[in-house]
Amino acid sequence: MVTTKTNEGKISIFDQLAPLDQEQLTFFQHAPSRLKAIVAIDNTTLGPAVGGVRMFPYPTEREAILDVLRLARAMTYKAALAGLNFGGGKAVIIGDPRRDKSEELFRAFGRFVHSLGGRYITSTDVGITIDDLLIIRQETPFVTGLPVDLGGGGDTSVATATGVWKGMKVFAKEVFGTDSLSGLRIVVQGVGKVGHSLLPHLVEEGAKIYITDSDEERLKAVSKEFPVTVLLPDAVFGIECDIFSPNAMGAVLNDETIPALRCPIVAGAANNQLAEPKHGYMLQKRNIWYAPDYVINSGGLINVCDELQGYCQPRAWRQIEKISETLTRIIAFSKEKGVPTSEAADWMAQKRIKIMREVQRIYVPTAAAVAPQNKGLG
Repeated sequence: MVTTKTNEGKISIFDQLAPLDQEQLTFFQHAPSRLKAIVAIDNTTLGPAVGGVRMFPYPTEREAILDVLRLARAMTYKAALAGLNFGGGKAVIIGDPRRDKSEELFRAFGRFVHSLGGRYITSTDVGITIDDLLIIRQETPFVTGLPVDLGGGGDTSVATATGVWKGMKVFAKEVFGTDSLSGLRIVVQGVGKVGHSLLPHLVEEGAKIYITDSDEERLKAVSKEFPVTVLLPDAVFGIECDIFSPNAMGAVLNDETIPALRCPIVAGAANNQLAEPKHGYMLQKRNIWYAPDYVINSGGLINVCDELQGYCQPRAWRQIEKISETLTRIIAFSKEKGVPTSEAADWMAQKRIKIMREVQRIYVPTAAAVAPQNKGLG
């Protein structure tokens, strides 16, 4: 559990939630299916919370809690800066996706999601496939990221990778004076769904591509498909390049890795790339431009949220094109205020949420204001 101390020396989850201003943390278990799941609803000011469910064999419950809270906050900011009328949430299932999946487990999770009454809408994330999502959907309509034949937008990795590619071009223009990626040395860390979908864009641009992944078989397959150079996982941080692109798990930018970086740009799809907020300042001190992950990787969220109003691909992709505009504004704000791009993005997201809270405070009547008045008896 979360190890914060109160005056009585006891553990308090509320003490963890209070400084983060997060709304709800819900635990659910179903013994017959061995389901242990946690949903974090970070903020619903802009609308219902949307965010994928991640299945991962967390070593401790504390690590699962901290991960789901961090991921949910990133989803709030992601939706806010993508111009969406949704809030942020996330779910985690504690388990190994290679051996712990079952129909019973996902149907139990679907009932859990349904019990939240639409405050949280789930989708895919690490360890979860479309087939898993379809089982969840048997128990609840609060699911997005569906296949095209069911009215969905299909594979979200394509939309996410498109946003990352466009974002790379924004930062390339800032650093090199042109948005062309031709001839640039780009290190792609992680060639799973999003990293793999990113590669065709980089090949078409004429970039010099280096890849790595923890899955050796995947590396072999990708190296046969694209003209790339394969690197050992530990070598990626020290190689001299123009863009370092993290597309695997989070917290890859930390006290150990940032000093080793030899690049002017970090731009990738992985969530929560900064291990701590201070690492945005470390990158800035080293004159490394950082594309805030929840902005550059928001294409997938934009795509799935469009399903909730009846999926229209042209409309979704018009919204994805705006990622470049948002990143340009973040760069301008960062330069004007002298703060890291990570701080600039946080401030801009918080500003939109704060303005909407004020609008709601002024224009939305409270329950007490609209309740029938007690006129007394007789």
